[in-house]
Amino acid sequence: MTVAPVSPGFSTTVEALRLRQWQLGPGEPTLVMDQFTAEDFHLVVDDRADAHVNSADGCFYLGWFPLGRPGTHGEGWKIAVTGTAKVPGYSVSFSVDTPAAVVAAAVARILETSRRV
Repeated sequence: MTVAPVSPGFSTTVEALRLRQWQLGPGEPTLVMDQFTAEDFHLVVDDRADAHVNSADGCFYLGWFPLGRPGTHGEGWKIAVTGTAKVPGYSVSFSVDTPAAVVAAAVARILETSRRV
């Protein structure tokens, strides 16, 4: 039996199945929190040590719940952006075990899409 050679640019089955390392665990929450300035955002830390950040205009909210958000099953991060009368807002949740670097990337992208009016 003859096996055709692998074309350049294509991986062999072994290469395609090679294991990868993935970042696991919550990491450092300052990667997320350091993106907010006191000029544009308000930070409140409550009695459970949960952190809440909202924009000065009230249209953006980020909650960090290190022990899980009350009333949910393991929700560690909650991001919400308020919509308008014509366009609905949205929210995103991440578990307590989601790496802070992943949440920080999502927050950075959301902040990049905002503009002053």
